[in-house]
Amino acid sequence: MKIKKYFEKVGRFFSNSSVKVWTSVFALLMVMMIVIFLSEQKTNSSINSLFDAFWYTIVTVTTVGYGDIAPASFWGRLSAMALLLVGVAIFGALSGKFASFILDRQQKKDKGLLKMTNMKNHLLICGWKPGFENILEGMLLANPEIPPERVVILNNAKHSEIEAIQANEKLKAVNFLRGDFTDEDTLLKAQIKSADRALILADRSEDFSTLETDSRTVLAVITIKNLNPRIYCVAEIIDSKFEKHLSLARCDEIIMTSDYEQNLLVQASSGKGMSHILRELAAENENQGLFLMDIPAKFVGGSYQEYSKSLQNKDILIGILENTGNFYNRRQEALAEAQKNPNMEKIVANLKKVKTLKSNIPVFNPPADYIIPESSKAIFIHGMTQEK
Repeated sequence: MKIKKYFEKVGRFFSNSSVKVWTSVFALLMVMMIVIFLSEQKTNSSINSLFDAFWYTIVTVTTVGYGDIAPASFWGRLSAMALLLVGVAIFGALSGKFASFILDRQQKKDKGLLKMTNMKNHLLICGWKPGFENILEGMLLANPEIPPERVVILNNAKHSEIEAIQANEKLKAVNFLRGDFTDEDTLLKAQIKSADRALILADRSEDFSTLETDSRTVLAVITIKNLNPRIYCVAEIIDSKFEKHLSLARCDEIIMTSDYEQNLLVQASSGKGMSHILRELAAENENQGLFLMDIPAKFVGGSYQEYSKSLQNKDILIGILENTGNFYNRRQEALAEAQKNPNMEKIVANLKKVKTLKSNIPVFNPPADYIIPESSKAIFIHGMTQEK
């Protein structure tokens, strides 16, 4: 049975048209090599063995033409002319195939049809929205450790939108993959299993309703987290009622754009300039605004007051961000810690806490005796001193 399958595979291989052509060419070369050997063996002192004929055939077909061996007989020269013609034809065919392969690969890359390869610890951005080019520039500015070559865009945006990004000098190295970011096969093409971070935008590449847009976002997060539980996932939704679904899907950060816009409008209606304050705090400005800082290990497990008094910089400490980083890692650490206690009741109580664990929880202006937990970061306001 195995032998039969083997012969079937061999038969299918040799039934391929390309294989037939190259087999015929190889056979023709062997025939001409033998003709040269037989016709030149007695009349040409340069071709005395089959290896000499083989050497001459290779040199002639590759159009190198060293000239160290040349046929003297009529049939030898006739075969040599045939070898020259075959060599030119082979060279032309191979050059055309190679050029076609390079061109086809580039066209697929431009159209987003090329599978990502050798991509690790990259940032995957799913979806598209107006102003995407500016958003992408801002992301690269906010993440200097991630070069454009390690950014993959996955969406079904119009070709003109992608061309605008590829024409941008700062963004031309960014990788683009066309497809549905809720589809598992498409995510695998984007090397989701080796990605470090994923950002799912409220997709506007097609005419989706708000319900469809947010449902697709939730589905994408569920699929991404199933394929790569350790990935840091950020998702944008329009309707806040989907926040619970994203939390259950273990999404690390949830962005509710409509709520932010609504809050800005409410604050602006007071006529006190609050919207300007909020805008400056969230602005991409290295001289002022909110930023996070790692807390030295010696202060972890200590009081907030102790850490606050140790600060020597001019920046203002306003709180602590608990459970920072990847939700999967925090959950695994919490499970390991919960199981250390020998008391079964306390273990059950700790496991219940793990079940309700949330990542990236801000605690503003905590009391002096607040104990700084592990996996926390300090929240600061950095301000630029204006010269008078």
